[in-house]
Amino acid sequence: MVEALRSKFGRDNVIGSDIKKPTIMQRNAGPFVYADVLNYRSLEQIVVDHGIEWIVHFSAVLSAAGERNPALGLNVNINGFQNVLELAKNHRLRLLSPSTMGAFGPTTPKDGTPDLTIMRPNTIYGISKVHMELLGEYYTEKYGVDFRSLRYPGIISADTLPGGGTTDYAIDIFHGALKQNSYSCFLSASTRLPMAYIDDCIEGTMRLLEAPEHSLSQRVYNVHACDFTPEELANEIRCQHSKTFAMEYQPDFRQAIADTWPRTMADDAARRDWGWSPIFGISEMTRVMFEKLRPVYKDVLFAHPSSKETNLSSESTSTAAAAALAH
Repeated sequence: MVEALRSKFGRDNVIGSDIKKPTIMQRNAGPFVYADVLNYRSLEQIVVDHGIEWIVHFSAVLSAAGERNPALGLNVNINGFQNVLELAKNHRLRLLSPSTMGAFGPTTPKDGTPDLTIMRPNTIYGISKVHMELLGEYYTEKYGVDFRSLRYPGIISADTLPGGGTTDYAIDIFHGALKQNSYSCFLSASTRLPMAYIDDCIEGTMRLLEAPEHSLSQRVYNVHACDFTPEELANEIRCQHSKTFAMEYQPDFRQAIADTWPRTMADDAARRDWGWSPIFGISEMTRVMFEKLRPVYKDVLFAHPSSKETNLSSESTSTAAAAALAH
């Protein structure tokens, strides 16, 4: 996301941040600062010193990680967001903070889930994101904060390793396919979930971030790119990579989380208001994932492309990081 912002607005106009030491590549790519979302004063100093006008707040403890450590999840996801929201209010900043399909719960309609519906999640991650959505909308109505959010589906990317989410199987499966031509999945074969490839995610986030405020009919939007089950993804891997790819299923505690989430989401408002228009389906996503990951595993026996690759027709967040945009 930082790379996309710099490409659009200029290298020195986007301040990357984290609580981890940046790599040499990250350091050389543009301005970088240490930023702990739990420390309001240090965040405020960054805003003041760098003349920040927009904040993209990605800091979150994800679904599975939040169930393992609820106290950390509550602290980062609620108190961290509160700090950033107060910054936006006090310094008149535009704030984009992504939400998640995990904000829905077991009593939410599973198919074609609308933007406005029953939202009673039963995970720390989901509860904290509902809190974020409602508080952001409150600050918009009460204080005029320009708050924006989009409910991400599962995000698939070859650039980062799985980061503690329930949809991580859809990333890890490609590493398993290339390393040992097999994968053991922690969800059942028929678990259908909404997904998006990272390029669509970034493009959609940029569109919402840049959209004129008057074009927004609401502050929180569903976004849906494609949906599939683990078995459907395994079959696509067999078509594009190896006919003998082996898949086994050993559902764990993450299955109960996935069972509370939508199978598909309605995103008509996002398409209408700010042009959400994803291009990656399961075939295109699979093709690109293998294109990016094969060089990493080039010396592994099973890392050989099949002759059935489709043509491209035209988806980890750290616990205390944000991308801040200065104009």
